[in-house]
Amino acid sequence: MGKSETMLELARKNKLDFEWIKKVAETEGVDAEKLIRLIAKGEVIVPKNTKRECIPKPVGRLVSTKVNANVGTSVDYVNVEEEVEKAVVAEKSGADFIMDLSTAGDLNKIRRKIMNSINVPFGTVPIYQAARMAKVVVDMSEDDFFKAVEVQAKDGVDFMTIHAGVNWISVERLLRSNRLLGVVSRGGAITIGWMIHNEKENPYYKDFDYLLEILREYDVTVSLGDALRPGCIYDASDRAKYMEFIVLGELVEKCRNAGVQAMVEGPGHVPIDEIETSVKAMKYLCKNAPLYLLGPLVTDIAAGYDHIAAAIGGAVAGMYGADLICYVTPSEHLALPTVDDVREGVIAAKIAAHAADLVKDGQRERARAIDYEMSLARKDFNWEKQFRLSIDPKKARKIWERRKSKSEACSMCGDMCAIKIVKQALEEAGKSRNS
Repeated sequence: MGKSETMLELARKNKLDFEWIKKVAETEGVDAEKLIRLIAKGEVIVPKNTKRECIPKPVGRLVSTKVNANVGTSVDYVNVEEEVEKAVVAEKSGADFIMDLSTAGDLNKIRRKIMNSINVPFGTVPIYQAARMAKVVVDMSEDDFFKAVEVQAKDGVDFMTIHAGVNWISVERLLRSNRLLGVVSRGGAITIGWMIHNEKENPYYKDFDYLLEILREYDVTVSLGDALRPGCIYDASDRAKYMEFIVLGELVEKCRNAGVQAMVEGPGHVPIDEIETSVKAMKYLCKNAPLYLLGPLVTDIAAGYDHIAAAIGGAVAGMYGADLICYVTPSEHLALPTVDDVREGVIAAKIAAHAADLVKDGQRERARAIDYEMSLARKDFNWEKQFRLSIDPKKARKIWERRKSKSEACSMCGDMCAIKIVKQALEEAGKSRNS
């Protein structure tokens, strides 16, 4: 692929390396030519910086639902080696994307170390680094917003969350709302705080064309951030959120016109009965751009178990069209996650993604074939095959071995296993009919 043209532009001209795209399509079980058409329309993206080699992971229509895992330092806890370990564990556990959300320490060093430890597409939120360029967040210069993007693009970052959809119109809508938690997006809060303090428009929105020039040079995919995502059930589906979606839809069109791949981020905290409306509205307003959701969490009271609340919401959202699920760990709302928290979060999100693929166009047949094979393994008491097909083989084996049955069944039922009893009864009935 030439440096002068982006993946989106090459797809439009049908000039993508066909052997490369064929391999990508084979991993997804889709037709290669159809995949090229979807990339050309912007309905599938394949994040990949021209300066970095990584395993291609398409996101969007017809391809499998993907999972992102966040890692990164905080001002209260800076341990670079642990963040690297988290990233490695996340990839081994099945994460398709890794994002570095570090806000403390040597951000350049941390980012490069994490990025070089993994093989999947790598993302960041540049405004975190921009904010650290000034002693006080609101004292950032407009140039700082873009310097951070350029530094990270040159490093090889594959995709970036940019909160460009929040502008004065949406801020005014927010100020007139009766939101309980206001803004829970860290990048959104930094942006809005800067805007109000400096009485200026969001630089990422005002100079969006300049931003696209930087991203296009390195073929960086933009993830249009949801600065106004609801942070609690009370705030779900309010006007401020939908106001931002309208702006994000306009920005998606600008991205596509500039030859830059784009996806859109969404909420947040949403009750189950509002997920369908939320997802379909975002898809419609944003011209079927791939949709990247944090959960959504379906309740606010699952502290310590928010990965489960998010997995429930992620499965429902995936059923209605969400394409990329951002994991949530058991530490959400409580603390910086541990390595074990990261593993648990990825596994929960992978379960949600597979549940979505069981009903997703283009993936239903493949996903259900896996479940069918698991059913056969259970019928035959083939434990090794069951472990192999499980999303978390090590944990499945560990639990089985912890209380291993004296019979071929599991220790829950032992010799009173329903499958075994009926199987033997049917075999005896068959012999009687044939005698």
